[in-house]
Amino acid sequence: MVQIPALEIARETIGIAPLPETKEHILKVENLNIYYGEKRAVNDISFDIDKHAVTALIGPSGCGKSTFLRSINRMNDLIASARTTGKIVYEGVNILDSNINVVNLRREIGMVFQKPNPFPKSIYHNITHALKYAGERRRSVLDDIVEESLTKAALWDEVKDRLHQSALSLSGGQQQRLCIARTLAMKPEVLLLDEPASALDPISNAKIEELIVALKKEYSIIIVTHNMQQASRISDKTAFFLNGDLVEYDRTEKIFTNPSEKKTDDYINGRFG
Repeated sequence: MVQIPALEIARETIGIAPLPETKEHILKVENLNIYYGEKRAVNDISFDIDKHAVTALIGPSGCGKSTFLRSINRMNDLIASARTTGKIVYEGVNILDSNINVVNLRREIGMVFQKPNPFPKSIYHNITHALKYAGERRRSVLDDIVEESLTKAALWDEVKDRLHQSALSLSGGQQQRLCIARTLAMKPEVLLLDEPASALDPISNAKIEELIVALKKEYSIIIVTHNMQQASRISDKTAFFLNGDLVEYDRTEKIFTNPSEKKTDDYINGRFG
């Protein structure tokens, strides 16, 4: 793996010794608390997230799952009242440390939001914009990355003949896959998905689910979803959040068939939430 400056800066300036690379876990969450002002939104959670797996975060609205997801690539930094304690360890480094280069971190840990947000530019430009900003100007390289990213996002065959048309001409499902392709173009290791199919029709939703399952061969994926069927279909492990607490985290099959906690069973079976 190519080491990004975000991690190198942390190791050199604050003396964190890198942990041995493991093929089991991509992230280690340790005693994580997230606050908005005086209100605590995530309560002292600790768990490990598997590499090359899909991890689903479930729970009712306002339970802390999206807040936690945004903390993984420091999106909560954009909220003035937000503050965090504890650790999220990636590649042996606490990525919540103040010395981390957040811009570079977000290249390694990419995020796709609930509502598709393509740039009002061409399909091609949507993929290449960040690459050009990062200094890549070679047309042949950009062309290759555009094709590779759109292929991985299962969109290439649908748009290859209209790459220079507006991305806004695409359907909602295609726009969401374009946003995924745009993120993949930066070669991340981790892909964060915040309800990526909630605003889509059933056919587009199915395509997104198929895509997520295929992508876990190359990426570690964490998805927030309110759709219990979706979580059970596509995830390897599931974390159930409630009122800021991590109530239960286990293999998805166990969570949905034989959970250890009554609160989990109640939520899965629709008795609240």
